[in-house]
Amino acid sequence: MRQSLVVTLAVAGFAALSACEKGIDKDAVDREFQGVNVIDETNLNEVMLTVGDPNEAVSYFQRALSQDPDRIDLQRGLATSLVKAKRVSEGKVAWARVVEHKDATDNDRVQLADVLIRSNDWDAAEKVLDSIPPTHETYKRYRLEAMIADGNKEWKKADSFYEIAIGLTTTPANVLNNWGYSKLSRGDYAEAERLFNDAIRRDRDNFTAKNNLVLARGAQGNYTLPVVPMTQKERAELLYSMGLAAIKRGDTEIGKGLLRDAIDTHPQHFEAASRSLEALESTVTR
Repeated sequence: MRQSLVVTLAVAGFAALSACEKGIDKDAVDREFQGVNVIDETNLNEVMLTVGDPNEAVSYFQRALSQDPDRIDLQRGLATSLVKAKRVSEGKVAWARVVEHKDATDNDRVQLADVLIRSNDWDAAEKVLDSIPPTHETYKRYRLEAMIADGNKEWKKADSFYEIAIGLTTTPANVLNNWGYSKLSRGDYAEAERLFNDAIRRDRDNFTAKNNLVLARGAQGNYTLPVVPMTQKERAELLYSMGLAAIKRGDTEIGKGLLRDAIDTHPQHFEAASRSLEALESTVTR
């Protein structure tokens, strides 16, 4: 960005010098500046989308759109920034505006479907995805299709979409976790366990997959922690989840033991586990 600024100043200086020497009119110099500014603005747009506070990016794109409201790249920037800032309701409106633009693409429609799902508007998201031709094959499109099929309990379609999505990305851990959770909700615990293990193998820091793996094992009456990378704090939290799974399954004494292990393992005071154990022992005592 610093180098870009130096180049801008150099070009600007050259343009100004040329204007003086050759008697070029002011409008010609302004056009020269405009060409330089477009290059710098494109770089700045990319920076605002990738770094910093997303609310600052929202303000930036709002200011830019106030000057040029019909530019679809600025509309996309605003919509993306709003979603990143967790301003989902506003993001939904912004993406709908993008999709209405004459230069909107199928990728824009996928983004709208994504934010509709985030706002729990599943029916509208399904309609948007249905409007996209099947030739538009992207990871995000099929991941969303799988989630909608899951919600509709269309299991064969969901499995097919998850499998396609995995083949379209080099980082499939999250979609493997989603697929595993789908299997878990259907009661297919062994297959869920396999998918969660695969997700962790692809991303060893994916704690959600680790927690879901523990739930899948607990649902099968297997109360030993899986052999996966974990910190001491994560170990305590996984013991806690496994304890709750055991209690839910009716193995109360095993569950109480796991809760005690979780409390002893946690590097700090484990309030949630302590509260659960106290409530359980109080209920048993009465």
